[in-house]
Amino acid sequence: MSSPTTSSSRRASAQHGHQHPVVEHDDLQRKLKARHLTMIAVGGAVGTGLFVASGASIAQAGPGGALLMYMLIGLMVYCLMTSLGELAVHMPVAGSFVTYSALYVDEGFGFALGWNYWFSLAVTIAVELTAAQLVMQYWFPDVPGVVWSAGFLLLMFGLNAFSVRGFGEAEYWFALIKVVTVVVFLGVGLLMIFGIMQGGPQSGWHNFTTGDAPFVGGIPAMFGVAMIAGFSFLGTETVGVAAGEAERPAITIPRAIRQTFWRILLFYVLAILVIGVLIPYTDPNLLRNDVTDVGVSPFALVFRHAGLAFAAGLMNAVVLTALLSAGTSSMYVSTRILYGLAVSRRAPRVFGKLTRNGVPFYALLATTGIGALCFLSSLLGNKTAYLWLLNTSAMTGFIAWLGIAVSHYRFRRGMARQGHDLGKLAYRSPLYPFGPVFSAVLCVVIIGGQNYQAFADIPNRWPEIVATYIGVPVFLVLWLGYRMVTGARLIAYEDMPFEFAERKAEDEREAA
Repeated sequence: MSSPTTSSSRRASAQHGHQHPVVEHDDLQRKLKARHLTMIAVGGAVGTGLFVASGASIAQAGPGGALLMYMLIGLMVYCLMTSLGELAVHMPVAGSFVTYSALYVDEGFGFALGWNYWFSLAVTIAVELTAAQLVMQYWFPDVPGVVWSAGFLLLMFGLNAFSVRGFGEAEYWFALIKVVTVVVFLGVGLLMIFGIMQGGPQSGWHNFTTGDAPFVGGIPAMFGVAMIAGFSFLGTETVGVAAGEAERPAITIPRAIRQTFWRILLFYVLAILVIGVLIPYTDPNLLRNDVTDVGVSPFALVFRHAGLAFAAGLMNAVVLTALLSAGTSSMYVSTRILYGLAVSRRAPRVFGKLTRNGVPFYALLATTGIGALCFLSSLLGNKTAYLWLLNTSAMTGFIAWLGIAVSHYRFRRGMARQGHDLGKLAYRSPLYPFGPVFSAVLCVVIIGGQNYQAFADIPNRWPEIVATYIGVPVFLVLWLGYRMVTGARLIAYEDMPFEFAERKAEDEREAA
């Protein structure tokens, strides 16, 4: 590994006496093409949530309820991605929405968002590696899980340490395996629905009217599915984090966002439709959604009904690929978040140093160190702490989405207050102001109601409540603590810096 060089240059823009850490990330190498960005986002969002947990959504709310909620959350994600696209093209930096939150909301908000998001993604690496151990037991039950964790962690580290282009290519092929699996599944499922291939004994459109279908469990059940759907879509925001290393961001980022959204939405909605038609929501296998038992994945069940006897083994391989893809993507994104914190002076400067290949090596080492917590889980055999950390990771994802929505809303308000021409934006969200307002409200509702049933029995379910909501107080402590120490306050619209971002947008438009 080559010796680290000095991190990217820093410059502050002072307006009305207030300092803002507006940072140029010129040392990051712009090597990621549109296909890389698309697959990075697809790889982060298409995983076990689709391959395994989709059956739970149908069992809980019925095929109609699951479809409706996935489309609603899909609309929210589209709104968020157009908001993030406008911000990322305007200022393509590795810090992404962390930087935007600090510039257009509150420096303490950006600080808390960055550290919370970095830690949650780094912990996700450990969780994915722990799950990979369980999956490998399918083929090698006698091999210690720590061996697989060590090997996979080394693989993830190597893919991220080599170069950004190397990571982009690896993630592209990881994600492509999942995409091909989904496409084959949808093709087989549609052939079964239209009678070209033989389906299972209970297959048919009557599953949409069986029992209480299509809507089962009423509003509470649909609300629960909204949370599952939201977690399934988490990861689409990674396209914004990768903006700092994207070729011609003004072109590649909007294209990647559009392609990512439609692919993910079609994958999830069509998959829910196929599963709902071919498997009744009362099938007990749909309730047994566990990464340790991929044989009852709704994908595996449909393949079995189609006469494919190797379905369980196939889905085990695909789930393993999904875990490795998600872990590699989480390592990449969390490393860039920590790098962005360092160059904006919210983390030790050492994390802002790059290798000659443009990789934030020390930030990568720190992230890998958190990911190595998977060894502790393997040695102790106690995954309770990791379930807590996984909940923290998931909750922080919604907090990040909330940060994107609030940042975009205030960004536009600031531009209007200062009299800037919206025509200077190389990409403009078509849904403002509805998009960020709708997304922010829905994120708050989902965060607050994630496990509201537990509050009815607090004495017996308080550990569950803590495990679910621990991410919220951690975020608030970081935010308020930063404000108390530094005296940071809400950024006034008149003080928001736009000149640097506008120049970058104009440069990108000329380059295109």
